[in-house]
Amino acid sequence: MSAPRKRRVFPFTAVIGQEEMKLALLLNVIDPRIGGVMIMGDRGTGKSTTIRALADLLPDIDVVAGDPYNSSLTDPDLQSSDVRQRLEQGEALTSEPLQVPMVDLPLGATEDRLCGTIDIEKALSEGVRAFEPGLLAKANRGLLYVDEVNLLDDHLVDVLLDSAASGWNTVEREGVSVRHPARFVLIGSGNPEEGELRPQLLDRFGMSVEVRTVRDPELRVQVVDQRTTFDSDPDGFSTAVEANQTALQQRVVEAQQRLNQVSIDEDLRLRISAVCGELDVDGLRGDIVTNRAARALAAFEGRTEVSEEDVARVASCCLRHRLRKDPLEQVDSGDRVVKVFCKVFERSESGDKSEFELAVAA
Repeated sequence: MSAPRKRRVFPFTAVIGQEEMKLALLLNVIDPRIGGVMIMGDRGTGKSTTIRALADLLPDIDVVAGDPYNSSLTDPDLQSSDVRQRLEQGEALTSEPLQVPMVDLPLGATEDRLCGTIDIEKALSEGVRAFEPGLLAKANRGLLYVDEVNLLDDHLVDVLLDSAASGWNTVEREGVSVRHPARFVLIGSGNPEEGELRPQLLDRFGMSVEVRTVRDPELRVQVVDQRTTFDSDPDGFSTAVEANQTALQQRVVEAQQRLNQVSIDEDLRLRISAVCGELDVDGLRGDIVTNRAARALAAFEGRTEVSEEDVARVASCCLRHRLRKDPLEQVDSGDRVVKVFCKVFERSESGDKSEFELAVAA
């Protein structure tokens, strides 16, 4: 008899379509250094459902019992200063399993709610650093999801992106400073009709995915039927796809372990940079993220060497949001990436177009 599910979440492997979004999310879980995913698209296309399903798919992590930062017992980079101090003093700490945290950042959140607050009165009167952890502490070693990120205050987005990039959150007030690990996969979603994210902020997301409403009537019916079945019997539905969930979870875990062994040929690296240069991408983030995403994809597919196909499958997601937009341009920015990729890699555009669209289904 299988163990009961921890929460009723629609299974990741049962999500129909949106292959590009699913792949981008999985690659970021395999290598969080990719820098998160920005998902833009129509309302009701399964963005939130898929993101919550991802957290449910991942295996439990071991955390120090009672620690508010989900600190690791073995990795110093994932330990709060309190845990490190206790270990240095020779204290025997115990660990406990925890489901990968999935934190939702509400649009109305304040900076204190996000970063945490320092009780100055207590700090001054009792001489202790009285810190109330925020959402960044809760999200450490997990996923932080911001729905409608394009409506979030730019200052908060800046704080989020800084923490996601550095892996640490620092709170300073009246000369009192607290620092704790904040390593998480940042996932933002939004509807372009409600406003664009500033290019400077958009560029900080590792990957960008565009999702569209399914138009095929048969596929739409299939999605509706699946959702109805899940809503009427969540446990039965989850049990039916449990084998698929376990298999995918195992693939992700193996890919995480294999990642450091994956190499990327110098010629491929040169061509990736040539694509970025041809597209006039500012800075080197595009080069770095494309390399990382291609390595994560190779690891996910059980290989230790990146192929040209890996680069083809991740190039659009890694570069389309870094291009300078021409207001008069009619062509989708993803098409521009495909065009330049084909030119640099000397491939035919007609064949590659369908390859880019269907790449993830392979």
